[in-house]
Amino acid sequence: MHIPPSLKHRRFFFLWLGLLVSIAGTQMQIWALFWHIRELTDQPIAVSGIGFARILPVIIFSLIGGVIADSFDRRKILFFTQTAAASLALILGIFTQFGNVTLWHIYILTALSAVAIAFDAPARQSLVPNLVPAEDLPNAFSMTSIAFQAGSVIGPALSGIVIAAWGLQSVYYINAASYLAVLLALFFIGDIPQKMDHAINGVGLSSIGDGIRFILGKPIIISTMILDFIATFFASANTLMPFIARDVLRVGVVEYGWLSAAQAVGAVTVAVIVSQVRELRRQGMLFLTAVIVFGAATIAFGLSRLFVVSWIALALTGAADGLSTIIRNTIRQLQTPDHIRGRMTSVNQIFFQGGPQLGEIEAGAVAQVLGAPFAVVSGGIGCIIGLGLALWKWPQILSYNGHERASAN
Repeated sequence: MHIPPSLKHRRFFFLWLGLLVSIAGTQMQIWALFWHIRELTDQPIAVSGIGFARILPVIIFSLIGGVIADSFDRRKILFFTQTAAASLALILGIFTQFGNVTLWHIYILTALSAVAIAFDAPARQSLVPNLVPAEDLPNAFSMTSIAFQAGSVIGPALSGIVIAAWGLQSVYYINAASYLAVLLALFFIGDIPQKMDHAINGVGLSSIGDGIRFILGKPIIISTMILDFIATFFASANTLMPFIARDVLRVGVVEYGWLSAAQAVGAVTVAVIVSQVRELRRQGMLFLTAVIVFGAATIAFGLSRLFVVSWIALALTGAADGLSTIIRNTIRQLQTPDHIRGRMTSVNQIFFQGGPQLGEIEAGAVAQVLGAPFAVVSGGIGCIIGLGLALWKWPQILSYNGHERASAN
């Protein structure tokens, strides 16, 4: 084991540490929301509302957020978006504590949080290449994945315990406080050099179109985006977790928390392994294998009736998704010039967020009619079929090795 090279860069280390804390709080809230909805209603279709509330603002505002990330100081954008997200979590906690919260409150506050994310993600992801040299960027994304997945282990695991001990509102208050970690990190990082696109003249269709045209001209980028969308659309089972936990596995809120953390345990394990590898080769084959494992493990989770088997299957989905995420992010960022990274990331965000959020709508609708297990199993099958169709369209993914990124820019 050695210290990952990206963490030797002071400014990236501060951001990474802040994200580690903040993501744990965010993941606590996400899984608490699913449980909260199950407390308010026993209808699986209700989870579809969360998916709709989270994706609609991304579709509307994400492309605008990408232009802004390429036109303004990304660090200042993050100060604003992180503060807004913290305020919304605090409001949700207050509503819940005083017994005034309804499904519509949850949907509206979730949608407003998604607006903040639509502007936050392009700025935050585009900021990383400005903090480390190009040779350390794959490692930086591996460490970012570790921060996300470690938070996704800690957050859901603590979520069930906190709900059982102090109530749902405590989770929302903790999440609001966790955003302070990123705000402090941004303060200590200081000013960050950034190549802005001075040709941008306002937030218009022309500026947005430049980003879309760039992506359409990069088959390796657009193909990974579409594969990501297909996999997460069909195999998105997260919002059905409370229904699987309570109605299929017959477990309580603490066990639900551990189930919710299983995917992150698998993902952080893979991220730690990748962080110790100097260079990943045969990235295209690794990426496609990860998608296949993701779909197969989802099927196993849907068929399982035992808590341990379900946990292992979820951990495998997390490991597969974690590996594909690292490879996708590395490919995209290294093949995109700095002045257009925000717009590339904003388009990617529509695919990245759209897949699981629209998948939640689909899963909730199918579960309402045919039951949660059927929704999960059919989703895993759809993921694998979709992979085959994407591979037929873009067979060059198979031959992508990783060294191609050296001449990408």
